[in-house]
Amino acid sequence: EQTRDAVERKFLLQFLTPPPKELPKQSVRDFLASHDPADVPTIPDLDAFRRMHQEGAPQVPGRAALGVRPVIRDDSEAARWVPTPGGDASSGDAKALGITPEELTMLSYEPGWCRPTPPLLEATVDEVHWLHVPHVLCEPMWDYTMCADTSVGSEVRELIAKAVKAPLPAKEQQVIFSGLEQDAKLVYHCGLTPRKLPDLVEHNPAIAIEVLLKLMSSSQITGYFSVLVNMEMSLHSMEVVNRLTTAVDLPTEFVHLYISNCISSCENIKDKYMQNRLVRLVCVFLQSLIRNKIINVQDLFIEVQAFCIEFSRIREAASLFRLLKTLEHQTP
Repeated sequence: EQTRDAVERKFLLQFLTPPPKELPKQSVRDFLASHDPADVPTIPDLDAFRRMHQEGAPQVPGRAALGVRPVIRDDSEAARWVPTPGGDASSGDAKALGITPEELTMLSYEPGWCRPTPPLLEATVDEVHWLHVPHVLCEPMWDYTMCADTSVGSEVRELIAKAVKAPLPAKEQQVIFSGLEQDAKLVYHCGLTPRKLPDLVEHNPAIAIEVLLKLMSSSQITGYFSVLVNMEMSLHSMEVVNRLTTAVDLPTEFVHLYISNCISSCENIKDKYMQNRLVRLVCVFLQSLIRNKIINVQDLFIEVQAFCIEFSRIREAASLFRLLKTLEHQTP
């Protein structure tokens, strides 16, 4: 809008739209030679271009907008733009002009805010003075046992946390047994929860038996029974249930439900080797319960008999079936 030179105006108008492909290849002289004086360029609606630019331009924070826009320093007069003798007239790159890359950035130049470090307040009489030792001549000897919980409960909690992850040696198991024997209420604060019981049963069944025996009189034992019944059947889980049945009177519905789950697990397993192994374990487990009169065989007679018939090819199942028939004839 401000220039009156037709050539300059034509050159600038080309940048409002995508410039022609041949423009970068033209020199200044070529562009001047191709200009037709009769061709008067018309200025389009520049307000529309300004609106398009404002809509597409990123929003600049108010503080950044106050900075000085990028400028290129000009240390000399017009003589700097005069080509040197013997040099290329078209050489006008940043290196030739002595411009640093920092000066070509599109960021605005903003003044640096002065942020002095606040002064330290003088300590009052009732405050503790912090001693800044300039040179430490030796390493301080810390007493790590100070304020540490060295009670038996702390040791038992640490061992229980290890017991749910891996088998414990006999010496550490004895520490847990002694701690539970000394303090009957320690079992409620040892860190064991129903969710951790399956891991404890698999890694340390003896500890699981001792803890469950201590919890028998508690209202929390129902939650542990529920987890024990629904956990995956294994030799260790049977050992725990068998020891519990011989030590205390377990609820009848719990024992029946556990037996039903054991039978169901044997029927649903696909691996024949593992199936035969689990069937043998269940049969030995049931014979132990029957011989010790833990369960009344008449309550589960039909279910156990069907189990023995299904796996009659296994010796232990046939032996259990003969035991059932013997008891059936002895019943008046």
